[in-house]
Amino acid sequence: MNKKIWIAGILAATLVTCQVSRHNGSKDNILRTTDESVSAIPAFTDNPSPTHLTPEQSIKTFKLPKGYHLELVASEPMIHEPVAIAWDGNARMYVAELNTYMQDVEGTNEHAPTSRVMLLEDTNNDGKMDKSSVFIDQMLLPRMLLCVGHELLVNETDTYNIYSYKDTNKDGVADEKRPVYTPDKKAPGNLEHQRSGLDWNVDNWIYMAVDAVRFKYSNGILKPDSIPSGSSGQWGITHDNYGRLYFSSAGGETPALGFQINPIYGRMEFNDQYTEEFNEVWPIIKTPDVEGGLKRLRPDTTLNHFTASCGQVVFRGDRLPKDLEGDLLISEPVGRLIRRAKVTNKNGKITLENAYQKEEFIASTDMNFRAVNMYTGPDGCLYIVDMNRGIIQEGNWTGPKSYLRPQIKRLGLDKNIQHGRIYRLVHDSMKPGPTPKMLDETSKKLVTYLAHPNGWWRDNAQKELIIRNDQSVVPVLKALAEGRDNEVIQSPSALARLHALWTLEGLGALDRNIIIHALKDSDFEIRKAAVQMTEPYLKKDDSFMTELAALKSDPTTDVRKQLLFSLAHSKSEKAKALSNEIVSGSFTNEVLARTQRSIDKNEDAKKFGMRLGRLDAPDRALVLNGAVIYKSLCASCHGSDGKGLTSKTAPPLAGSKRLNRNNTAASVRILLHGLSGPIDGNSYPAEMPSMKDNDDQWVASVLSYVRHEFANAPAVRPNDVKAVREQTASRDKAYTLDELSIQ
Repeated sequence: MNKKIWIAGILAATLVTCQVSRHNGSKDNILRTTDESVSAIPAFTDNPSPTHLTPEQSIKTFKLPKGYHLELVASEPMIHEPVAIAWDGNARMYVAELNTYMQDVEGTNEHAPTSRVMLLEDTNNDGKMDKSSVFIDQMLLPRMLLCVGHELLVNETDTYNIYSYKDTNKDGVADEKRPVYTPDKKAPGNLEHQRSGLDWNVDNWIYMAVDAVRFKYSNGILKPDSIPSGSSGQWGITHDNYGRLYFSSAGGETPALGFQINPIYGRMEFNDQYTEEFNEVWPIIKTPDVEGGLKRLRPDTTLNHFTASCGQVVFRGDRLPKDLEGDLLISEPVGRLIRRAKVTNKNGKITLENAYQKEEFIASTDMNFRAVNMYTGPDGCLYIVDMNRGIIQEGNWTGPKSYLRPQIKRLGLDKNIQHGRIYRLVHDSMKPGPTPKMLDETSKKLVTYLAHPNGWWRDNAQKELIIRNDQSVVPVLKALAEGRDNEVIQSPSALARLHALWTLEGLGALDRNIIIHALKDSDFEIRKAAVQMTEPYLKKDDSFMTELAALKSDPTTDVRKQLLFSLAHSKSEKAKALSNEIVSGSFTNEVLARTQRSIDKNEDAKKFGMRLGRLDAPDRALVLNGAVIYKSLCASCHGSDGKGLTSKTAPPLAGSKRLNRNNTAASVRILLHGLSGPIDGNSYPAEMPSMKDNDDQWVASVLSYVRHEFANAPAVRPNDVKAVREQTASRDKAYTLDELSIQ
């Protein structure tokens, strides 16, 4: 879409505020916003009240674009502390609750196994949940949900294990539990830094944030596949119509990342994939409870930057305005807002831009509005999970000396617990779509849904067909993949063809002829997917090399980029020659140049491991050489793990401030000239000796290794050592800590 057109359209649809009404004409009264004058809520609320608001009160606080409304789907007492939802094929909603999350400022009893998964149903199809049951009880903070047929896959906090739950007697309570992935290891880190997701993508892989693994669901079991360069993100993951993944990182204050390429191929980020202005957020209330403190506040004390971005979704529904489809929505619970980003493909580079000028898509003056997840729903609308609580930061950041604790106590935010809301976003111009009954329908009927305008239907029909493994639909799927009119779909769209291809892949029914046909498709996304589908063949032989070579000058960068990624799966000389030809023929193409670098780095990660693989070759060489020196010389005093020896021969290096990135010069001085005197309050039998007789490469190698291994700090280059050596050439005795500026 032309950029000027969509900006003009957005600015024309000025933001309005909303007040509550009861939706007339429905089978039940639905709590719903209505248009009201902009003056109903000021530009931002100067002194927001931390008082908990009822659903009737809270829904009056939202600012939305003209024509949009929020409807209350569920709230307390039906649900408490909701964080994630999933629908089965019949649109029954499962809700994960973190019922022990930060029930006070200390996080008391946070890991008690008293959380649950709720099952909600809308029995009269009015959009409001009217039936509920505790599907799974006595859980430890359930965090990931995925429906597969009649079963629900669930992961809990502090464990990697994933179990399947099933209700066999249809009473709304799970009575059958079985393991689907059980490494039986404790997951490290606080609950904010553990995995989230279980997103069944278009490519039939199930992805999640944080952990460097993805899964295939086969014969009722999750089969893992490692991601060499690691995964991305923190809380939340989403994909677009073509399987492009989007992550967010609250800890890194990064609203969106990982969306340039699939993580299995490595990492690729561009400095201009969005501007610095995109990081700014525009709340409509003051934001006193921000973990970043005063640096994250404007002079008017509103939040100035993303700090808790999470729960993102690419909207793929069909019952909201067309210009919202394909947009990326990002929750910012500290700012009580939701960002709408326009997604643009610029010659193979994905860029993001705020759809509004210094405004947000949705914002609230309710201090307890905490949107933590969003989804495209079965009805084609947008669903928002509002944890609706006072504290939204884990206990690691609310300690006695933190910036947050006095703010929380002053406002009484710690008292606002055990609430929760689920909203759906609707629009005046259209009604929500019908309720699916996929679990009760034939496989042949499910094939028709691969052409559905709502991405939720396409995804779930594909998933259900693969779970059933019904080979009877293979002939019609092949006709659909080739774009031929068939008994279920006439003139299949590109998206229908794409889903048919991946459904065939999931059924193990792809054949060479289908792939060759797709490689010649008029739609570049299908050509790109077909290239990806050749990878299992490329690992074995050159059988597709002629067809792939025909795409070396494809007019779309995305296809050539995928060619490079897929050809990297082959070890043949023909594949290497074709890759070199593509790169050399596009030497001015920034995206393809970065693609080759991502491939090289990913190969390094496979060879050297994730952390070493991310280093540039010179730094990696320094670390590897330094490891040999350290283990043969330094470990005898400092310990092989850097934690020192029980005999306390020398101070521990693990966690030492002297090794962090701010103290490069100090660490070089110590290694060149030694260190004496008490260290961190302890005395040692001998001082650290001078190592200045070794050359700059040697010193840089040792420091690079210990910083990499024990401080997660960057390498030290020989030139850094040379500069300090020249500055301290007249030094003839060891340093003391008092002489060094340690930060």
